[in-house]
Amino acid sequence: MSAVKDKLWLLLVGLLAALSSLQHCCDAAYPYYGTKIGSLTRLHHGVSGDVYAVDSRTIFIKKFNYDGEAPAAYFYVGNTARPSNEGAARLRDERGGNTALTRRYRNKDITLSLPEGKTLRDVKWFSVWCDEFAVNFGDVAIPNTLDFPRPQKIGALRGVHGVSSDNIVIVDAQTLLVPNFSYDGEAPDAKFWVGRGQRPTSDGLRIPDENGKENPLRRYDRKTIVLTLPEDLTIFDIGHFGVWCEAFTVDFGHVRLPEGLNVPPSLKMLGISPQSKLNCEVLYDDLAFEVRWAVAGESIVVQLVAKLEPNYYMSFGISPNKNISQMIGADAAVAWVDPETGNGFAQDYFLEGKAQCSGGRGACPDIKIQSNTNSIRLLNAAMVNGYSIVTYQRSLSATDRLDLPISVNDAESVVWAIGPLNDFREVSFHTYYNKHLHQIEFGRQPKWNCPLPEGAKPGSSSSSAEQEEEVTQISSTGGAGYPPAGRPNIEPDEEFYDNSPQALKRTTAQAPQRRQETLSTQRRPVPTPRPVNSNGAWDIPEIQCHEPEDGVFYAQMGPTGGKHGYPAITGHVGWGISWYINGLLIPEIHVVRGKTYTFVVEGGNNPDIPAKYHPFYISDDPVGGFEHKREEEKKAVRIFAGVHRSRSGQVTPTGVGRLCNWTPDVDGPPADDYQSFGAYQRTLTLKCDAGEPGVISWKPDRNTPDTVYYHCFTHRYLGWKIHVHDSCDGDGIGAASERHELRQPAPVREDYAAESSIRHETKMGSALLRLSRRAY
Repeated sequence: MSAVKDKLWLLLVGLLAALSSLQHCCDAAYPYYGTKIGSLTRLHHGVSGDVYAVDSRTIFIKKFNYDGEAPAAYFYVGNTARPSNEGAARLRDERGGNTALTRRYRNKDITLSLPEGKTLRDVKWFSVWCDEFAVNFGDVAIPNTLDFPRPQKIGALRGVHGVSSDNIVIVDAQTLLVPNFSYDGEAPDAKFWVGRGQRPTSDGLRIPDENGKENPLRRYDRKTIVLTLPEDLTIFDIGHFGVWCEAFTVDFGHVRLPEGLNVPPSLKMLGISPQSKLNCEVLYDDLAFEVRWAVAGESIVVQLVAKLEPNYYMSFGISPNKNISQMIGADAAVAWVDPETGNGFAQDYFLEGKAQCSGGRGACPDIKIQSNTNSIRLLNAAMVNGYSIVTYQRSLSATDRLDLPISVNDAESVVWAIGPLNDFREVSFHTYYNKHLHQIEFGRQPKWNCPLPEGAKPGSSSSSAEQEEEVTQISSTGGAGYPPAGRPNIEPDEEFYDNSPQALKRTTAQAPQRRQETLSTQRRPVPTPRPVNSNGAWDIPEIQCHEPEDGVFYAQMGPTGGKHGYPAITGHVGWGISWYINGLLIPEIHVVRGKTYTFVVEGGNNPDIPAKYHPFYISDDPVGGFEHKREEEKKAVRIFAGVHRSRSGQVTPTGVGRLCNWTPDVDGPPADDYQSFGAYQRTLTLKCDAGEPGVISWKPDRNTPDTVYYHCFTHRYLGWKIHVHDSCDGDGIGAASERHELRQPAPVREDYAAESSIRHETKMGSALLRLSRRAY
């Protein structure tokens, strides 16, 4: 059970971060608050402000003003011809309160939610209305054609190294939900990556993972994650999102972002400070029933999560007795998700008795006892893999006689229950409930007492504090992550904001500049993969200068060979594929100056799929990946074959041909289990795409260094060494071999006959390959 919860932890908290973003968007102008509805008419008491649709049921008012002097002013929405409180719906204020607006607002930014069950499609106006005098202080009309922002679904990830996902959801202007993301975790430096243009390049920008970290990505197996764009970067500033291997400049898979997405703004863009840390307690482990919360100012945001049967509820509340968990007299929230519609519900209950609600007696919704007493504000709800997730907000204080206050200074005794709903969608009875005292300190320092996310193992060497920090970083995914719970700090009765033209100019001018700097200033040297221990390297036979006799080499792609292959041979981590020359994994090649050599290249010819596009070239650079080097780095590299230089100095690769891959047996043992390359090689099958190979010629001369390298033009660390000799006699070769042995102790050879067999089979394979190509 705990394994399942570990696996789903990030998914559930990630959905909280994503689905609770109260927002939406349209134009790429910054700052962005959603779709503008209009400005409040200035009628009485200084009411003014610009009104935006954040999403289907959220309104944002920019620079709201009201003098606070009327006795009974409230926010209202309605569908009548003109504003009135008759048949209209009263909104809670930005703090979640339902009392009259008696304090003064000066250029205040506020976010308001429509009542449960209503959307902007259902209303025609928004108003500040005085109940006592039946006066409209200011209103704005909501057109029935309003295209309010909403999350948008785009394409899915598909690529190499097992990168895949379901269709990605742009939750808001800074938040991406990546459902069922998979990646094999075998590359050394894979990162989530964004940038301008339609496809990734090294000029892009890494973005933190769902834990808020920029470490190389670990293995993912169909995990749903939430990612947040850093700083002031928004989806309007980028053209693609994907997985990029930074060290090897490889695109593992990406998806393009359409222009003009009408998505919500993030909470950060609305000026709402998200909660950085969460608390969590397990209520009933058998059904994965957890309560998560964060205190913000004068209110608290609570999330309930449980694996419920259809038509079941989960409830959580405050006991009237601080010394025992007492149901009778408790103030509880009853929550559930309709599995058919996905709609969520959270209702304020007063538990007068243990029976079903009848005539205002028993376990009843507050509104069945007294009107206008629902003190709970539903924020979000979701049904994920059978788990019900409901997030709501309530005031810490008691807002009516049926409520109990929540102390942040002392422990509170709590009650909880799970059971079926009746035909009226009300509590029927409880199947599971707490039978013993259960107390929670709501005002404690954030602490996660629920199952840790995958990767944070209690038995690891990291301290509990470090594990807690990682958990809270995950729960805070995204700047925009946690739903608004009023302002996080206690507000004064009157607030003043700098509304000078100079201040406004600074705000609007600096943000785009920061975004520009975010993308442009991260042009930095590509990190070098960490060296690895070369012990245990396979003995790959070197290709001597007298072989093959015709000087033809076949360059194809294949696997790196696990711990015995590329990393052990070269001392550098590979990213999963390497060059195979005449069927050998990155062999050292010996050539002679003055002789012409031909390389038949089959590394891929479609630049639109970078992970399958590997132009072959030869240079004095031991790293490779010339295309993605900085200009100053390119000037230091001498290229001897595989490119064309235009008169303007532009370098274009010419070693391009169809893709041929030496493919391992998927049902066979891993490469690490083979003690020799010969044994591993016999399990590989050459698979080629349709098309023709590329051909390049190279004639080393007296200006060619003694050691050069064959590599991929677009990716780093795929090839190895070429030794250049003046003649093909014993002395020259011996000198080269001696230099090689000084570099690294030669491994003990298990079977010289096996090596001879490998070389013989390679010659035979080369001859067959040549014959097959001549037959085309």
